Amino acid sequence: MSRIIAIANQKGGVGKTTTAINLSAALAEAGKKVLLIDSDPQGNATSGVGIDKNGVENTIYELLIGECKIEDCILSTEVENLSLIPSNMNLAGAEIELLDVKDREYLLRNALEPVKGNYDYMIIDCPPSLNMLTINAMTTAESILVPIQCEYYALEGLSQLIYTISLVQERLNPELHVEGVVFTMYDSRTNLSSSVVENVRENLEQKIFDTVIPRNVRLAEAPSYGMPIIKYDPKSTGAEKYRELANELMESEE
Repeated sequence: MSRIIAIANQKGGVGKTTTAINLSAALAEAGKKVLLIDSDPQGNATSGVGIDKNGVENTIYELLIGECKIEDCILSTEVENLSLIPSNMNLAGAEIELLDVKDREYLLRNALEPVKGNYDYMIIDCPPSLNMLTINAMTTAESILVPIQCEYYALEGLSQLIYTISLVQERLNPELHVEGVVFTMYDSRTNLSSSVVENVRENLEQKIFDTVIPRNVRLAEAPSYGMPIIKYDPKSTGAEKYRELANELMESEE
């Protein structure tokens, strides 16, 4: 059965999509069958693995509103073992369209059910807000991985996210738990990055991954070429760090 992990943080610009893309690609490189699910209307995870988000016929939007089957919207990518359910701006209207749908919190979970046995990992890239799409990701996933940027306001919004996760646990998905927190955009040249990491480690009850993702030019460039970092620059620090994060995640199963 798949291990389903949602990458979530309602604060934008924390490396959420970067983590979804590159963790998925690193797991695929390690021989795992991975399905990356783009649940963000911006569609950045879709374009980040080289798929034209405006040129796809069936996306997660068509899947959620029942206009296509799951098999119709899964695409292969340039990365071996990595498949994608794409997204684009059409998804922005889903919130309103699904208002009156019965059990709308479970639409994604029900849609993925037929293919769960086909993948080792399903990674869901959530939108940077707590809306119905994020709730659907949380009812589908068994765990949440939270990227946190190494900056002064790192903990802002995290308590709200943890509260939302506990509500979902209580009312919709008792299996849900926090997989862990991963630090992103770490700058070893600044004292601020170090003090943020120390502060969070002292004040957070959740698991914190040992791997810290650095601020890295090659990592920032890769999405504009439609490639995960392990394809764009396999020997870069960013690529190595996402491989380390993938290994930590795989080891946590053992």
